[in-house]
Amino acid sequence: MTTIHIDNVSRWFGNVVAVNDVSMRVGPGVTGLLGPNGAGKSTLINMMGGFLAPSTGAVTLDGATIWRNEGIYRHIGIVPEREGMYDFLTGREFVVANAELHGLGAEEARRALATVEMEHAQDRKIATYSKGMRQRVKMASALVHDPAVLLLDEPFNGMDPRQRMQLMDLLRRMGADGRTVLFSSHILEEVEQLAAHIEVIVAGRHAASGDFRKIRRLMTDRPHRYLVRSSDDRALAAALIADPSTAGIEVDLGEGALHIQAVDFARFTEFLPRVARDRSIRLYAVSPSDESLESVFSYLVAA
Repeated sequence: MTTIHIDNVSRWFGNVVAVNDVSMRVGPGVTGLLGPNGAGKSTLINMMGGFLAPSTGAVTLDGATIWRNEGIYRHIGIVPEREGMYDFLTGREFVVANAELHGLGAEEARRALATVEMEHAQDRKIATYSKGMRQRVKMASALVHDPAVLLLDEPFNGMDPRQRMQLMDLLRRMGADGRTVLFSSHILEEVEQLAAHIEVIVAGRHAASGDFRKIRRLMTDRPHRYLVRSSDDRALAAALIADPSTAGIEVDLGEGALHIQAVDFARFTEFLPRVARDRSIRLYAVSPSDESLESVFSYLVAA
């Protein structure tokens, strides 16, 4: 079980604190690293990949320090956001060069290029590649030594929808195989589809960790929003607004639904079915309207 541990890590550049006392654990499966631009995501990934030393704290892989540990790179594959490629090489030459750094050869490079579906363009110069093709060749170079850990910084940038779906499927398979996959992204819909676990960084600090729905339910200081459809919306609204578990109700006649703000999540979820039963009101739909990743992320960033 390959796990990265980040323990009380800070990193500053001069007087600028990029990462501030962050602790987290990244284990097998797919983890999404979220945060606004400038939050410290790339700095954190660079420390996990051994590109940067923490100013304080420790970043380890299964107990081994990552910084200045060459042996770590047998286990880690990295796809940085920055290009750092040699445009005069072909895609195949670039991946073979990375294979040779690991003591491998052309067969491993061929397999990695096939994994990212780049065989058709492998003999073209990288200078002729689109942004999405460059991303896929970077991915091939990161996979050439079959790493147990894969770190990706904004890997979907520049990819068309088909390329994104192919990469998402590949990352899902790697996570299901027990590899440790961490990727950063600003495209929340893709993170919601792909990551079983999220880590949120805001202004260099660790803001939240876990499944985004569970994170939302822990936010007891923010009203929970529900959409409810019933056989008698007006009667149900009158009963609910009289209870202290709700702070506001909007009757949407056009949609035929109630939009409810619940300030006491536990009490509301117990009170709603009971009051409906007592008044012989049939509930057709009860769904949270603010448990999407986008809503959770907005709450955390605004906090």
